[in-house]
Amino acid sequence: MSRPEPVPELVTLHVWRVGRTDLPRVLPRMAFGPRRLRATEGVRFAKLLGTGTGTGFGPNDVDPTRWAALTVWASAEAAAGFDESPVGRSWARLARAAVRLDLCPVTSRGAWSGRQPFGDPAGGRVTGPVLALTRARLRPRRAATFWRAVPPVAAALRHAPGLLARFGVGEAPLGWQGTVSVWRDPASLVEFAYRHPEHRAAITRTPTEGWYAEELFARFEVRAVVGDRAVLDWTGDDDTETVEGGRA
Repeated sequence: MSRPEPVPELVTLHVWRVGRTDLPRVLPRMAFGPRRLRATEGVRFAKLLGTGTGTGFGPNDVDPTRWAALTVWASAEAAAGFDESPVGRSWARLARAAVRLDLCPVTSRGAWSGRQPFGDPAGGRVTGPVLALTRARLRPRRAATFWRAVPPVAAALRHAPGLLARFGVGEAPLGWQGTVSVWRDPASLVEFAYRHPEHRAAITRTPTEGWYAEELFARFEVRAVVGDRAVLDWTGDDDTETVEGGRA
């Protein structure tokens, strides 16, 4: 595994909602957008992602109306130029609704495409919302057992206290999968991740089953959520446009 990269000042997650008839216009953006996004000034690491509904986190969970870009920036100033970049303008022309999450890494372990793009954060006490990101490249021979293990965890997540939003993400239709979940506070995330029996059982099985050829888990402080949170299927009761987190 490569050495951790510097902890970024800012990571953004842009999420767009498009119409069901817009798929022919989405596909070229997904085909050519990754290279254009990585070439954007100030971008250190970037992924264009398809999403799922969050009800199953499996291959049958695809949501063709929602797409996302996760971007690691060299600076907040560089991130401010995204909307005027070729990729930003391209998705803005197509999107019917959009939202941006501004994130600061708190913890990160594992690798993504052979890199550790969020560095080795020192942690720290977060007092506001947090986002958990998981992603994995599945071993083809172990994929079937992995998908059979997912439904109980997804069902439990749906009703987890403190959950604000959740959906699947993927770089490809099969085998390159991940999850995004947003929580009211770190305690809610920890309660589900380590104390809920279905999720704890899945964690216990991971090293013995050998599901993943590569995996990453990261936790972020949510510094702001700006835009239409309905794009995230937000379930929180905060009706302000911007949700800001903080550290004690």
